[in-house]
Amino acid sequence: MVFVVEKDGVKYVLRLSPMEDRKEEDFLAEVEFVHYLAQHGAPVADVVPSVNGKLVESYTSKKTAFISLFEYAKGKLLWENQYRYREGVPIEEYFYNTGKTLGVIHRLSKQYEPVHRRMDYFDKYNKEYIDRLIPEKYADLKKAICHKLDMFSELPRDKKDYGLVHFDFSDGNYHIDFDTGDITVFDFENSLYCWYMYDLANLWIYGEGWCRFIRKKADKKAFWQHYFDTILEGYRSETDVSEELLSRLPLFIDMVLIENIVDEFECCARAGEKIDFKDIKAKAKCLIKGIPFEG
Repeated sequence: MVFVVEKDGVKYVLRLSPMEDRKEEDFLAEVEFVHYLAQHGAPVADVVPSVNGKLVESYTSKKTAFISLFEYAKGKLLWENQYRYREGVPIEEYFYNTGKTLGVIHRLSKQYEPVHRRMDYFDKYNKEYIDRLIPEKYADLKKAICHKLDMFSELPRDKKDYGLVHFDFSDGNYHIDFDTGDITVFDFENSLYCWYMYDLANLWIYGEGWCRFIRKKADKKAFWQHYFDTILEGYRSETDVSEELLSRLPLFIDMVLIENIVDEFECCARAGEKIDFKDIKAKAKCLIKGIPFEG
C-alpha cells in the first residue's frame, strides 16, 4: 500500500507492505541497495530513515506490515504527460537518458557488497516453482518455460554480467523532470540478482509502444532498432555491456516474457481467481512455438 504524504511542504512516499511471503531481511536488502545507489550519485528516490534511524520499521496488528519512507521523485510519469516528451526536444534525448540512467544503476551494482542479500533469479524461477504455480492444463507452456530455464542456467554469471538489477525498469517506475529531461527511478521491490541484460531486454519490449502506429513493417523495425541503439548509447556512456550476451537478446526477451507470465499466474493465485489465458496467449505462443517476440 503506497501513500503520498507531506511534511513541511515536502512530499514523500510512504509504503506499507503486509506481505506474508517476505521477511524483514528482504525489505532491508531492497532499501539498503536503494540507499547505496542514492549515496553514490544514482538518480533514484532515496529511502528516508525513521526517527529511530531505521530504513525499515514494522507494525503488527493481525499481520505484520513493514514500513519504509522514500523521497518523492521529482517530475511525473510519462503517461501523466500524455506520453508527450519535452516540447522542442527530440525523443532521442529521452531514449538516451533512459539508457544512461539504467547504466548508472548497473555500474554501481557491479561494485555493491550487500549487508542483507536479495534473492537470486533461480531462487524463484526454477522448475519446482513453475510446476507448482502453473496448472497441468498448461503443460506445453510449463515445458517451454522449463526448457528456457535450462538455457538460462548455461549463461555466464560473472560479476560484470550478473548482479542486482531493478527487474521492473520501465516508464511506470520512474519520473521525468520535463524541464530538464532528468529521470528519477523508484520501486525496487522486485529487485533481485539476475543478468544485467534482463533490464535491457525489458526496455527493448517497451520500445514497441513507440512504433506501434508505424504501418510499414520495415519502417517499424527500423525505428524500433533506432530506439534500442539510442538506449544502448546512453547505457554505454556509464558501463559496458557484454557483446556475447547482447547477441542473445532474443533469449533475454524470452526471460522477460516468462516473468510476465509467472506474474499473471501469481496474481490470480493470490486473488483466488482462474487466469484469463487471453492475457498471456501471445507471449505463451512465442515460448511454446519458438517464435521471436516482436510485440
